[in-house]
Amino acid sequence: MYQKNGSDIYKQNQILNASPKKLIVLLYEGCIKNLKLAELHIAEKNIERTNQALIKAQDIIAELMNTLDFEKGGEVAENLYRMYEYLASELIKANVSKDAEDVKRNRRLVEELRDAWIEMD
Repeated sequence: MYQKNGSDIYKQNQILNASPKKLIVLLYEGCIKNLKLAELHIAEKNIERTNQALIKAQDIIAELMNTLDFEKGGEVAENLYRMYEYLASELIKANVSKDAEDVKRNRRLVEELRDAWIEMD
């Protein structure tokens, strides 16, 4: 119990003290974590947990969409929005199909987006 609370406090402090860029990276990492969990749950044939993990990933993509600033971001924000729309649609399809390859393909895309954010100055 104590260890979980310590972990929760660490995560909370990480979020509260993070820069906007770091928050975006944390969202990507949360999405990737849930997509990996979905892949594991598909292999275990655990439909309920697969669904939960994919819904969490979809929620994170929705949050990423909400963080976009079209005024400051212009074309980049519009392109990211379209990418997030695509991912949201693909994650819904993956949740219906419960196909690990669909999940893996989308996870790789999110990993590429995360890596691009990490590399930005």
